[in-house]
Amino acid sequence: MSHEENKATISRRDALKLAGVGGLGLLLGAGGMTGLASGMLQKSKTTGGNDHPANTVPFYGKHQAGIITPMQDFVCMGAFDLTTSSISEVRELFQKWTAASARMTQGQSAGEESGNTLLPPVDTGEALGLGAVRTTITFGLGTSFFDERFGLAGKRPPALVDLPKFKGDDLRSEWSGGDVVVQVCADDPQVAFHAIRNLVRIGRGKAVLRWMQEGFQRTGAADPKGSTPRNLLGFKDGTNNPNVQDAAVADEVVWAGAGDQPAWMGAGSYMIMRRIRMRIEVWDRTTLGEQEATFGRHRDSGAPLGSRNEFDPLDLAKTGQDGKPRIPADSHVALAHMNGKVRIHRRGYSYSNGIDIKTGQLDAGLLFICYNRDPRNQFIPMQQLLASQDKLNEYIVHVGSGIYACLPGTSSGGYIGDTLF
Repeated sequence: MSHEENKATISRRDALKLAGVGGLGLLLGAGGMTGLASGMLQKSKTTGGNDHPANTVPFYGKHQAGIITPMQDFVCMGAFDLTTSSISEVRELFQKWTAASARMTQGQSAGEESGNTLLPPVDTGEALGLGAVRTTITFGLGTSFFDERFGLAGKRPPALVDLPKFKGDDLRSEWSGGDVVVQVCADDPQVAFHAIRNLVRIGRGKAVLRWMQEGFQRTGAADPKGSTPRNLLGFKDGTNNPNVQDAAVADEVVWAGAGDQPAWMGAGSYMIMRRIRMRIEVWDRTTLGEQEATFGRHRDSGAPLGSRNEFDPLDLAKTGQDGKPRIPADSHVALAHMNGKVRIHRRGYSYSNGIDIKTGQLDAGLLFICYNRDPRNQFIPMQQLLASQDKLNEYIVHVGSGIYACLPGTSSGGYIGDTLF
């Protein structure tokens, strides 16, 4: 979605004015009377027939949005530690977070304002007039959520395992874990930040932020064709992602099924977050040939080494004139391929936090996010292989980590987590 298209999203106040004209309730885009058809509400297939204006993603549905939703331009992701030990207060918090999220994903404020000038506003205001910009808000529960505090230890999913320590990890507590994770994606960074900020505000007295990270990819305006985004090392990232828009593929790779345990996680998924810092200064002094051998792909085209096009199939048996494999066995693409038997759904964003004041080097890298049906059979064996053999390890270090049970979706009148509580 380009920024020019974003300008067509009208404000909530204008929408209410238009809704009263003639009793039609039609929402017009910025084109006004010349663009009636393009401004009309689109029928949603995932919310039982509810109407949703263009440029919005339905919040309610069988699955949470933001998991297989086509990637937005920006992410603002944070993890909360709960400060209450009352399960009823946690339930109330999730109900309030759900109500606010349902509004904000539709381009509305976090709550109805009272108009009382002697009280703080309900919404912090920085996203007013910016529209929905395809905002999604996705909630997950960390392993610590299922400790003794809330009496839910017996409901912890078997697939929500503590991640093993992988070779080369340099994890920091301030970038890892958390009782509850929230992933906000949007086509405007201010809108994404606004959502997290208002969830923090709603959670005061019950939850505090443990960590927060903003991220980006290229914008729709810069790349209207939607090509595979590049990471900060200059290579395309996500070429071999499975086509999760195919329902059968999504069921196999992403969604916990009806037969998976526990039953309350059916239609949910498991998120892995890895904050991966890149040693950019070292990479920038590396030859192009070594860079391409590290990834196993040509930098410019994204094609596997020895091929011409980005989406050409990997031929790990192809050799060059020297008789050696064109794609090194320890290259990132060769190892991550897992012989085609293990797949995950990647949804990563680049990040930049300025400089490391201790070293003077850039603090930048990849906020790696992936979803899988069962991390014991998908992410964990893949990462164990990569951590032990990947040539890319010379240029990266994992400094943050988390695994979360992303809850099933909910319907209007329900709330995220209602199948658990």
